[in-house]
Formats: sequence, C-alpha cells, structure tokens
Amino acid sequence: MDIVLVILQACVVIGAIVLGVRTGGIGLGLWGVVGTVILVFVFQLPPGAIPIDAFFIIIAVITASSAMQAAGGIDYLVAIASKIIQRNPKRLTYVAPLVAFVFTVLSGTSNIFFALIPVIYETAYRNGQRPERALAASTVTSGLGITASPVSAAMAAYLVLMDGTGYGLPQILLITVPAAIVACIVTSLVQQRVGKDLLDDPVYLKRVADGTVEVPAALKARYEAKVGGGTPVTAGGTATATATATGDPVAPADLPPARIEHPVPPGGATAAYIFVTGTLLIVLLGLFPGLRPAFPDESGELVPLGMSTIIEMVMFSVALVIILVRKVKPSLVVEQPLLRAGFVAAVALFGIAWMADTFISANEETIIEPLGAMIEANPLLLAVALFIVCGLTTSQSATTNTMIPIALAAGLAPGVITAMWPSLIGVWLFPANGSQIAAVETDLTGSTKLTQVPVWHSFTIPMLVSWVAVVGAGLLIQLVVPA
Repeated sequence: MDIVLVILQACVVIGAIVLGVRTGGIGLGLWGVVGTVILVFVFQLPPGAIPIDAFFIIIAVITASSAMQAAGGIDYLVAIASKIIQRNPKRLTYVAPLVAFVFTVLSGTSNIFFALIPVIYETAYRNGQRPERALAASTVTSGLGITASPVSAAMAAYLVLMDGTGYGLPQILLITVPAAIVACIVTSLVQQRVGKDLLDDPVYLKRVADGTVEVPAALKARYEAKVGGGTPVTAGGTATATATATGDPVAPADLPPARIEHPVPPGGATAAYIFVTGTLLIVLLGLFPGLRPAFPDESGELVPLGMSTIIEMVMFSVALVIILVRKVKPSLVVEQPLLRAGFVAAVALFGIAWMADTFISANEETIIEPLGAMIEANPLLLAVALFIVCGLTTSQSATTNTMIPIALAAGLAPGVITAMWPSLIGVWLFPANGSQIAAVETDLTGSTKLTQVPVWHSFTIPMLVSWVAVVGAGLLIQLVVPA
C-alpha cells in the first residue's frame, strides 16, 4: 500500500512539472505550488522546507543585474564581447564560445547571449564560415557559465544545499570553472568539423538561388566559379553596383564588411564595473572566510556569516550603488527584461523546490534509499539524471533543488556531486529555449536548424560533447580540491 501511495505522489510531482513546462513562464513554479498543495491536503504529507535563502539570493542578484541593465551596463558588456568576437573572425568557433561562457559567468544569466547571436552570425557569414559551427557551440557553452557563476540562480540553490558539506563557493568554482573551460575548448574543436562548408551545402545554395541570402565577399569568387560565372549575387538576388572614387563600378560584396557597433549609454561602463566589483567581492569573501563577520552559534563557537547572507547583502547594495551613482530611476529597474526573467526563475525555483522537498522528505525510506543505492553503486547515474531532468524542466535551479538532495542523501562526496552538477547542460536537450530559437531564426543560411526529431538539432552534438567533457574534467579536478 505504501508503494502505491508513493507512486501516486510521484505522479502528482511529475504531472505538476509537465503541466508547468507546458504552461511556461512562472507556470512551472505555480504548478509546483499546486503540486505541494495536493501532497499536503490530499496525501497528508508534512510541507517540506521552503527555499527562502535560494529565493532571495535570486531576487538580490536579479535586482542588481536589472539596475546594471537600466544604467546601460549590459550594453557595455555586450559591446566588449562584440569587439572581441569581431576581432578574431578566423578563430570564431574557438573565441565565440569562450566569450559566451565568460560573459554568462560575469552576469549570472545566459540572457546576455541573445545580443551576441547576430554578431556571431554576421562575423561567421561575412568571413565565409558555416554559421552553425560558432552559433551552436556558443549557445551551448553559454549554459556552462550558469554553474560557474557566483551570482546565478542555480548557484544560489546549490550553495544553500551544499551548506555544511565542507564545500563552499571557492571549492565549487575551483571545479566548475576550469572544467567548463576545458569543455568550451573541446566543444570548439569538435564543432569546427561539423557540417559541410557553405558552398557544399545544398540548403544554402538553394537559398542563394532563391535570392533570400547574399553571397559574402569571402565566397563570391568561389561561388561564381562553382556556378559557372555570372552576375554577382547580392541580397534579394539582384545585381547592384556602386562606384569607387575613380568611377570604376564595384559590387557591394567587394566592400570591406562594416563592423557591428553596439551603442553604450553614458555611464554604462561605470554600472558594469560596479556590478563586476560586487561579483568579485563575493568571490573574495568566499575564498577568505576570515574577512566575514563571525557570530557565536548554539554551542558558542564563532562561525563566519554564511555565503547566502553575504550574496544577498552585496547584491542589494550593488543595486543601490548603481542607482545612486548613475542616477537611475528605481521605476526603470523594475521595467527591465532581466528582472522579469529573474522573477520567473525565482518563482520556478520556489514552487518546484518546495514540492520536491515535500515529496522526498516524506518518503526517504522508499525513495532515497533505493535511489541512493543506485547512485552510490554507479555515481554517473547522477549526471544522467541531472541532464534528463534539466532537459525536461528547462530550469537549472529547479533541477538542482530536485536532484542534489538525493545525491547528498546517497552519501556521494561533495566533490563528485559538484563535478557532475554541470550536467545541467541538458537544458539544451529540447529546442525549447529562446537562445536556440533565436540562433535558428538569425541564421539565414539555414545551417543552424531544428528537425522533426525533437532531440536532434544543431545544438545536439555540441551539447553532448560539452556534457562529457565538463563532467570528465570535473571528476579529475575534484580529486585535488580539498574540502
């Protein structure tokens, strides 16, 4: 009878997640709360722990991020990233993924990657490269930055769960950051060899013939030789020409490509520097606990202030400093897209984490012990579970709160758990994320694509390569990281 009840409760949990994913937005969190209500009122389970710390860490971070966005700081970061990408066109497939990763780490959100998608596409295409290679790799590696950022929503959840294990922010970053860099490099090496060159791609050639995409200067001579010569093709499929200073006609494709500029509002750099300074301060206080105020615990022993409280204090303070220094109207902060996206993440975390803790804590003997035994016997199952659950929920923070407690209860070493935590890269499993859709829509060559098979698309190979590389590197690195 107990097994039947647990199965019914599990159906409620899974059903709430499925309905939440279908509803989208804050629906994931709201369905999580409804699932908790059913578990408590129908099955009489005691309510689980409310994830207060994780919730308010997210609120603090997105408030600071939104203040930076309102002051033009995000525009400044995007402008820097754009310049780095455009200065290295020949190494684009290697540079763009690293840039996407680093800027996600600094900002705590992969939303910053949206603004880089057209830059990566234009840089690749103008230089005759297959855009899919850099676009897909960069989209995937931007997700690696979530588990390597001290100010991401997933990190907020993870820090709370790992409290008391001997693994704090310094130990986590010592594993996730270098492992992610290794994954970025390996992904780029593999992705550089994915797909046909544009002039061998029938989809691209058909689009050129239809006049929906122009032939860039880097490919024009080879294209004309391939099709047997003819009038240079430009956007729209028509031939146009301008005159040089000497009066000689020249095709637009012969002109050097114009650099894509991202205007930065006055004070944008200052806002970005304030935010990054706050992020570095959090890392510094995590590395050196002696810098934090210490207070006596129940036994009278002095204990440094917890990192959850530190992050909340620093990020809320950063938001205020940006508002005061850059004279940003508080009402503008509330209107920023980052604040809306962050609030959705906070609600999703709240609902799913509360429901998962209610279900798991009430069924420890039935759930934790068997799953724990399986994971303990084969720890790699944790990586698979994290990957699949994140792909289904599309929420790194909700997946963290659902799966990490099971791993901890199974007795896995915190270093092993941390090494497998970046399996949240499974968020790209289905093409249900804005970055994936934006990359496909931006690539006019048709090289970046989705298919009728939901799990097979341009992002599948770089996702799988990144997953194997980041977990493998993490497992090796954690061997030398002391608790």
